Amino acid sequence: MSFALIDKVNKAQMKPSVVDARSGDTVKVHQKIKEGSKERIQIFEGVVIRTDRKNSHTSRITVRKIASGVGVEKSFLLHSPLVEKIEIVRRSKVRRNYLSYLRARSGKSARLKGTEFDRLAVNDVHDPKAEAEAQRLKEEAAKAAAQKAEVKAAEEAELAAKQAEVEARHEDAKE
Repeated sequence: MSFALIDKVNKAQMKPSVVDARSGDTVKVHQKIKEGSKERIQIFEGVVIRTDRKNSHTSRITVRKIASGVGVEKSFLLHSPLVEKIEIVRRSKVRRNYLSYLRARSGKSARLKGTEFDRLAVNDVHDPKAEAEAQRLKEEAAKAAAQKAEVKAAEEAELAAKQAEVEARHEDAKE
């Protein structure tokens, strides 16, 4: 295989634009989770402790958070179709790319000094495919809710008809 062909395939898999997440940023990663036939968006919020291969189609961030007193780390491929969006909540001043020392720290010693940044400008990334997918998921949810309401209304109408029939028979029996 030629390198040009591989490069073309890699470029086709990349998203048009992704958020510039750096080490030390606190981010919310919106990840698509599939359970059976249902799809939902799960948000994982934590500190970026590592960034790898920024300009590649395999660029990755490792996010760490404390959940119930236990440290949880998750790696996310930035160009993965399962990562819906990444939102930068807070930016911190760090002098390294790999913040492994945060693993050994807890409480106040694990804090990072925050810096000012333009949150709206940094998070302003438009991906038409992702927006279309989010819209499709909302429409499917609305359609499912409408079908459920329709079935419930039909059941209620059926019950009301049965109740009216029983009351009519009861009235006939009284007379």
